Amino acid sequence: MENELAAIVIDCGSGKCKAGFAGMSLISNAQSQRDILTLNYPVKRGIITNWDDMENIWLHILHSELHTTPEEHPILIADTPLNPDSNRERTAQIMFETFNVPALAMSIESVLSLYATSARTSGVVLESGDGVTSTVPIFEGYPLRHGILRWEFGGNDLTEHLLKSLGDRGSYVHGDVLTDIKEQSCHVALDFDQEQIAPEKTHELPDGKAIILGSERFRVPEALFKPHLVGEDTPGVHEMIHNSIMKCDVDVHRQLYSRISLSGGTTMLSEFADRMAKEVEALAPVGMRFRIAAPDYRKHAVWIGGSILASLSTFRGFACSRQEYDEMGPIVVNRKQWH
Repeated sequence: MENELAAIVIDCGSGKCKAGFAGMSLISNAQSQRDILTLNYPVKRGIITNWDDMENIWLHILHSELHTTPEEHPILIADTPLNPDSNRERTAQIMFETFNVPALAMSIESVLSLYATSARTSGVVLESGDGVTSTVPIFEGYPLRHGILRWEFGGNDLTEHLLKSLGDRGSYVHGDVLTDIKEQSCHVALDFDQEQIAPEKTHELPDGKAIILGSERFRVPEALFKPHLVGEDTPGVHEMIHNSIMKCDVDVHRQLYSRISLSGGTTMLSEFADRMAKEVEALAPVGMRFRIAAPDYRKHAVWIGGSILASLSTFRGFACSRQEYDEMGPIVVNRKQWH
């Protein structure tokens, strides 16, 4: 498919935007362009809260990052689980009336992640990004909405808790340096109690200086499995997976356990997948076989899944056309959902 005909895939999470033409491996991180983000980032906990700023980001993506005219390209937008219908309709209105796109599809990000990480249409996806962690059971391509769980906690929250922990010890770092410490030197403990006796670790800073990391390097990520450590009264990520499956009909439990897909930057923490396997095994029914998919590219799984699916010849049949929008208005995006 030529670029001028290719669909454009956009995935804007709580901290970063990724966009590109379907079928291409290059992903443009629109947030790297700081000049369009003079105001607060318009996606909070996965939900668009400032439509003017969001429209400016979409404009920047389409014209400055992808150097294209949106009138010529179908658009696929990754949608957060449990996004209000009114937000989906507002998105459709902007895409069709402001950008004049020929077609629009909105797909729940977990469906895209599942396809990218396992090429399956049934399973459970744990999606954990900058601002939201969710579990979505999917059966034959359809999200089982009664089993969706959402926790307003993600990588940004871990970064904030790391900042506080280091500050309590007299170490003060901020911004990208703090994020680098989290991503490079923090890890999920396979055995939290045993980890307590582990020695301290030195992390070298960009200026050549070093910072000593103690237990915070594994205590901060432990909050994902033990939310009470950060004052959250909610199940841990492993329990979210188990609870999502238990909310579904028992007849589909085996298919859901057969593919548990991890997606999003927060799941990239070292040892996260191994700890998850240990915890799921402890919670799963006796004799239940399970598999956890945690590919190295899972940080970008949503966009990759969207790129694959928007490249299919069947994509235009799933998308809302300009004619359908003109006939039905913004509500069409909710009546014709691509799962």
